[in-house]
Amino acid sequence: MNTVTLELNRAGQSLWLDNITRELLTSGTLNRYIEDLSVTGLTSNPTIFDQAMKHGGAYDEDLRRLATEGLAAEEAFFEIALQDLTRAADLFRPVHERTDRFDGWVSLEVSPHLARDARSTLAQARQLHERAARPNLFIKIPGTREGLPAIEEAIFAGVSVNVTLLFSPEQYIAAAEAWLRGIERRIEAGLNPNVASVASLFLSRWDVAIAGKVPAALVNRLGLAIGRSAYKAYCDLLTSSRWLRAMNAGARPQRLLFASTGTKDPKASDVLYVEGLVAPLTINTMPENTLKAFADHGGVGRAIDPDGGDSDAVLAEFSKAGVDLPALAARLQEEGAAAFVKSWDELLGGIGAKTAALRKSA
Repeated sequence: MNTVTLELNRAGQSLWLDNITRELLTSGTLNRYIEDLSVTGLTSNPTIFDQAMKHGGAYDEDLRRLATEGLAAEEAFFEIALQDLTRAADLFRPVHERTDRFDGWVSLEVSPHLARDARSTLAQARQLHERAARPNLFIKIPGTREGLPAIEEAIFAGVSVNVTLLFSPEQYIAAAEAWLRGIERRIEAGLNPNVASVASLFLSRWDVAIAGKVPAALVNRLGLAIGRSAYKAYCDLLTSSRWLRAMNAGARPQRLLFASTGTKDPKASDVLYVEGLVAPLTINTMPENTLKAFADHGGVGRAIDPDGGDSDAVLAEFSKAGVDLPALAARLQEEGAAAFVKSWDELLGGIGAKTAALRKSA
């Protein structure tokens, strides 16, 4: 057992892997990460699946079979993704049971083309959840303005949700309130309020967005400040009367998840967003290279203060340097949503091209 990753876990933070491939499953690598590196969950996205399908032939047999069945590219993707994610969910099932359903989750997203249609998003979320037939599967729904009603409705329907594409404390609070509205409606209806959820806050893209535009003293400090500020908002919500009433009725907190924690600046520490965001009752989901780097030479220092530490002062410095934080948060979310659609379309296009080539070679 790696002592560094174990120490992070003992500090109260869950360590999840931001990756899923067939090779990770068949080679035993994911199981080794669980046993040796204290990994207790997993997230995925279209880009990860797209890269895995483009490189190598691990999915060719499945794609060939699905092509002969006449499945459209999106349906073929969900068939393959559910195969991989249900296998991963089964590997995490002991963690899920040991933590009484609090940890040990994997995530699958709905089509981004449904983002503006809450009813269709909910329908697909429920369908995927039922097809997976696993208790530890999160359905990812974007925390955009259009996605908030779908989040509330999914939670009310009892579907566990990973709220994605959050970039600021304000966006996080809006998503948390959507989750809580769903929980409160379940309590009012006499339903079990323990519907799990996480809220994923994207961090490294902040520093990429302002690279070369701020004084040297502020370089690579914005993502961490945003993360710490969101943690303050999270702690405030945890102690609010609304959340406490929901907890008293049997709900569990929607945990804050730090995402996009791979360092983009080659001059910065490759574990910058791990070491700087240690916090109990949170999750850090790491790309595979970041996980390996942290296990090799990372360290677990002091946890974030519940008041966010120096985050307010640091954010004020960025504002003084001319960074319009609310405008940038909105832009990052818009760009993230657009990139999500682009990745999704590239994934489906790649599946269509590969299945056509496999049919010709058959």
